[in-house]
Amino acid sequence: MTEAIALKPDLGRFGVWLPNRSITPEVATGIESLGYGAAWIGWSPDAELAWAEPALARTSSLQLATGIVNIWTAPAPTVAESFARIESAYPGRFLLGVGVGHREHTQEYVKPYDALVSYLDELDAADVPTSRRVLAALGPRVLRLAAQRSAGAHPYLTTPEHTAKARELVGNSVFLAPEHKVVLTTDAAEARAVGRQTVETYLGLSNYVNNWLRLGFTEADVRKPGSDRLIDAVVAYGTPDAIARRLDEHLQAGADHVAVQVLGAGDDEALLRALGELAGPLGLTPAK
Repeated sequence: MTEAIALKPDLGRFGVWLPNRSITPEVATGIESLGYGAAWIGWSPDAELAWAEPALARTSSLQLATGIVNIWTAPAPTVAESFARIESAYPGRFLLGVGVGHREHTQEYVKPYDALVSYLDELDAADVPTSRRVLAALGPRVLRLAAQRSAGAHPYLTTPEHTAKARELVGNSVFLAPEHKVVLTTDAAEARAVGRQTVETYLGLSNYVNNWLRLGFTEADVRKPGSDRLIDAVVAYGTPDAIARRLDEHLQAGADHVAVQVLGAGDDEALLRALGELAGPLGLTPAK
């Protein structure tokens, strides 16, 4: 057990989740300077991961993670080569997040669990270490797989209640890094409107809907465009202090790290400004 705990990735308590498929060196530098430990690159980045080295070269401590590489669109051999290239140049600063995507978005989406297991077998054969990879996981079966075949799990669009259930299921030695969305406004109507622009898309995806139903949300809650109760659960808003308290609930529930996704920031400057407002309440120390 002690050895497994030692293999947990150390990304700090808070990171930033970006829906960009890549990251610029400038944004990476800004995120690091505010004290965030990692940048998670979402929206199924391609297998070459060519953006990683320029961002890592401009930073000194920031870790990069994929949230997530999609097994249907990013071939495992190419991903493994990319990982080896990045790891060789920047040891211990890249975390490979892998997942099956969505049935509704992928024609080849057949037996996703078996396909994920096969993908992990290919990564094993290419010597991608389990300590530097995590799985997108919501339900019990994939959470268990994450515990067995990777460093841990990266649940997306969940709640602290899910984090607590996930921690209980996987045990203390497994890395757990949920994502949570935030809107920096004290206007509830505005926050819900911004939140729905993103969340409504996921209301048509069975893996998220089923997860919310397991958490106790009703069919009415998960029907488009989503109830206020659901939006309030998955999108934190209010003052920076109030948002920080909500994000901290994940840590209190057992998360090792929380990936913060800022909604409503129109450009990189606005994103970094919002992250700066949150940094103090989150207890982050600006990088020197």
